[in-house]
Amino acid sequence: MNLDPDIAGKLLHGAVIPAHPLALTEVRKLDERRQRALTRYYCDAGAGGIAVGVHTTQFAIRDPRGGLFAPVLRLAMETALEWEQANNQRIIKVVGVCGATDQAVNEAAFAREVGYEIGLLSLAALREATTEQLIAHCRTVAEAIPLFGFYLQPAVGGRLLGYEFWRSFFEIENVVAVKIAPFNRYQTLDVIRALADSGRHNEIALYTGNDDNIVADLLTEFRLPNGVRLHFAGGLLGHWAVWTRRAVELLEAVKVCKARDGEGAFDLLARSAEVTDANAALFDVNNNFAGCIAGLHEILRRQGLMAGRWCIDPREDLSPGQLAEIDRVCRSYPQLNDDEFIAEKLGRWLS
Repeated sequence: MNLDPDIAGKLLHGAVIPAHPLALTEVRKLDERRQRALTRYYCDAGAGGIAVGVHTTQFAIRDPRGGLFAPVLRLAMETALEWEQANNQRIIKVVGVCGATDQAVNEAAFAREVGYEIGLLSLAALREATTEQLIAHCRTVAEAIPLFGFYLQPAVGGRLLGYEFWRSFFEIENVVAVKIAPFNRYQTLDVIRALADSGRHNEIALYTGNDDNIVADLLTEFRLPNGVRLHFAGGLLGHWAVWTRRAVELLEAVKVCKARDGEGAFDLLARSAEVTDANAALFDVNNNFAGCIAGLHEILRRQGLMAGRWCIDPREDLSPGQLAEIDRVCRSYPQLNDDEFIAEKLGRWLS
């Protein structure tokens, strides 16, 4: 199963791929109008793709009692296709795939049928599996959809995945990208080394998911002992679900900096500290990420894209003190927001 060459090219060139949130009404039903508006926002902001059915979309959409999984995937796909046709451009459509093997294969097959091109494969449900069992699982899912590997940090449900796992994972033919998101430099380097040693570094795209280190990841050239030099092409990030227009500008600035042998790197590193500080507030680092989804919702609510912060679980909201932290970073770093861009287009997105 080969990935469409246009999509493969965009993936390797590097794109901003926001992790798509879920817009709900006050009674916690799908708010279709605002869900469409979010997708339109990401596309118009210049994002090269969207990722739906991932952690930021809330894994609880898979609860059959709510019946949200299929409608949410279809709605985002329909809206993205409308945008592609109107703008004569393609965007990368990524779907989150999780669960044990049967569930993961079913999710991948459904998403592929709907039109998603790549599956971001979470291994959180296989916490006790051996490396051999994990690789067998990945190979089976890869028969249903091209894979975006995913190293998810343990604090939000991931598991440790060492060099040996990643070295074997990159031998799976239908692997096209990997999102590195352990929020840990040592574990990030495990994946980098494994990709370099696999010999497939020219065909598998590296994407950062390290929301605590976004800019530094994008700027870094990894120089491996075998002579291979690796770069993160882009990012697939929950943080980029907000202030997306600025994220697109940031990635373009990084690409220009690299093309000009590091010109502007000091300014970008200053921006790195700002982004990380803002992320700490939005992702609720002080409370072990408990309010990470509600924090993103709060920004989108302020901008008018969401009607409220509501999550599927009524108990899920901002943590004590998180709102004050969000207020602080919004005051401290007004250059990070894209409020004006959204205000200009919000009426059309909501129509």
